[in-house]
Amino acid sequence: MRIISGHRKGLQIHVPHGLPVRPTTDRARESIFNILETQYNIEDMLILDLFSGTGSMAFEFASRGASHITCVDVDIKCVKHLKETQKKYVFDQIEVVKSDVFRYLKHADIAYDIIFADPPYDLPNIEVIEELVFLNNFLKPDGLLIVEHHSKTVLPKNTNFSEERIYGQSSFTFYKNITIL
Repeated sequence: MRIISGHRKGLQIHVPHGLPVRPTTDRARESIFNILETQYNIEDMLILDLFSGTGSMAFEFASRGASHITCVDVDIKCVKHLKETQKKYVFDQIEVVKSDVFRYLKHADIAYDIIFADPPYDLPNIEVIEELVFLNNFLKPDGLLIVEHHSKTVLPKNTNFSEERIYGQSSFTFYKNITIL
């Protein structure tokens, strides 16, 4: 895995074999960050990375100057990898939390600028992520939730729906916390 841009551009991060993950591809990650950087200044943002896995999105956000990134994953091997990588490459702005994502979303008490969720493609209740984020006010005004999912999975296109992007078998559904004046 490599970091695509930012002050750590080109950094290769070794991902141990045996992690139960499906990392976001470099091409999809680059496209997502191209979209984000046209709408947001990532520097100084608070980011929540749900189902962090290898941490590819978190390390990319850190390289681009996000002030704090919270990584949440339930798998002990993923958490160990995240913590070791965070320490080895001195990503001080990354905090790793071992927790079930749904439990975390019921008890967290901070609002984020961007939330990225990359759950397993076969997760049966994937739409609950969006419900919990908005029900519990986890996004700042104009904040963004991005959910990565299989292209065959259709997520709700409710009031907060912004857009969907498809990259091969992966889709990214964007939900925006719309500020009403």
